[in-house]
Amino acid sequence: MANHHSDLLAYYQKHLASLVTTYPFVLRLTEWKDYPAPILVVKERREFISDGNGKNQSLLHGATRKILLEIGHLAGAPQRRCLPIIRHLVAKVRDMADVPLELHRFLSNEGLRLRLSLPLDEEAGAKLGLIFRLQVRLKELDRVELIARRVANCSREEAAYLLSRTLRFGPDANRWAISGLRLMLGGQPGDPAVEKMLARLRISG
Repeated sequence: MANHHSDLLAYYQKHLASLVTTYPFVLRLTEWKDYPAPILVVKERREFISDGNGKNQSLLHGATRKILLEIGHLAGAPQRRCLPIIRHLVAKVRDMADVPLELHRFLSNEGLRLRLSLPLDEEAGAKLGLIFRLQVRLKELDRVELIARRVANCSREEAAYLLSRTLRFGPDANRWAISGLRLMLGGQPGDPAVEKMLARLRISG
């Protein structure tokens, strides 16, 4: 186990650490007080410029700086239920030479003991961000998994658009979008169709 731990850290330093500062999203493996460890946190890299009053404003012209903003997190039972789907999504992330980054190795039992950030491309970042945002406060794990599987089946463009609807239109509109997408992708509480659709998606992979 110690050798596997060392191998993962060596691989991270050689192939991944430098990419964390350039990729559009990161997946942070970390710990928070009052949450079961580990907690997975998705952050998005955005451009900001100071407004002169110590505040940051996005999408402004002029000299900008890029900072990471948290857009969602996953922990506990929902994380355990969705972990196979998350592994599948991050396994697709590649470097600029189209070489797989093998990020799924860090979502193994051993990898999840590490505390580090993984680089995510637009597709993986948008899909994980959307899954993490939509699962908050959902009590039915079948609905959480159904949302995750349906988001995983979205195209990159679809996932990026849906995520933007939950982030960039003001607090009220963002909240309404999250409520609507939960219903659209995860059905209603107690609906027997949730289990049926989930079973079909598990078979189809």
